[in-house]
Amino acid sequence: MLARWLQRQWFEQRRLTPALWLFAPLAWLYAGLARLNRALAQPVRLPVPVVVVGNITVGGAGKTPLTLWLAGQLRARGWHPGVVSRGYGRSGDEVRAVLPDSKPEEVGDEPLLIARRGDIPVWVGRSRAAAGEALLAAHPEVDVVLCDDGLQHYALARDVELAVFDARGTGNGWRLPVGPLRESLSRLRSVDAVVANGVPAEALSAPVPVFEMRLRPGGFYRLGDPAQTCAADALRTRGRLHALAGIGHPERFFTTLAGLGLACETHPFPDHHRYVQSDLVFADGGVLLMTEKDAVKCRDLQAGEAWVLPVEAELSPALIDHIVEKLRGRQVA
Repeated sequence: MLARWLQRQWFEQRRLTPALWLFAPLAWLYAGLARLNRALAQPVRLPVPVVVVGNITVGGAGKTPLTLWLAGQLRARGWHPGVVSRGYGRSGDEVRAVLPDSKPEEVGDEPLLIARRGDIPVWVGRSRAAAGEALLAAHPEVDVVLCDDGLQHYALARDVELAVFDARGTGNGWRLPVGPLRESLSRLRSVDAVVANGVPAEALSAPVPVFEMRLRPGGFYRLGDPAQTCAADALRTRGRLHALAGIGHPERFFTTLAGLGLACETHPFPDHHRYVQSDLVFADGGVLLMTEKDAVKCRDLQAGEAWVLPVEAELSPALIDHIVEKLRGRQVA
């Protein structure tokens, strides 16, 4: 409940309320610790280029769909990408491979989604550098590593940095916990590009190139049986619809469903929520719709009739041109 209250204060109020002023000393402390963490970091450089996809705000902004898009684009240009991630929300910190049949509680929901969708090697570990070294040892064909999240993980040296924003932008512009910023807005001066997910590029006023991204919904598939598909038109006649989302910005998923003409009773959950059967009691007698990120955690639960909506990132090819130019510069050096 506190997390959702803070999200509303950060992104909807757009100004500091008296309650948020109480957190001001913590924001200064957080900023100081963040600077110290960066100053003390001893970055490990992998033998191949590293592209970090992250954000300076808390919560999901579309990093995982962007990572999948980058992997596909790089493969189309002859590269052999692999992915590393911390695997947020999983139990344990050890380095391990993510396989399509891995358990989400052991590897994290987003790495598992990438492993199932991307057909590329994925490794997780609290130390992304250690995960990258393990990935390269197991897959010597990999010639570029994508780091899903980790913009603030300075123990891993990187060659390209992408900062992603969604329509919520920078919120009230304050550092945690007064606002949603992990780092100050000046951090954008040192990234290679900003990706604007569902927001016009000019709205961000970034000092580096900005590329607009759109998440295009695909066709629904049955939870537990991806071969069984269903169009949005058919779902309108299935009776009561429930929409579940445990992502950084659940309203984005609900808005997508509304854009498909689906009127749903919405059920937001915290990002990376670990579902149990009791979370889905509302689905009795109705049809449940969910994101792919939620589906990897709900597949073994009794959810009745449940459908999953995949999304694909759409961006200008100019972004991959921008990245490849920098990667080739690393190879020459």
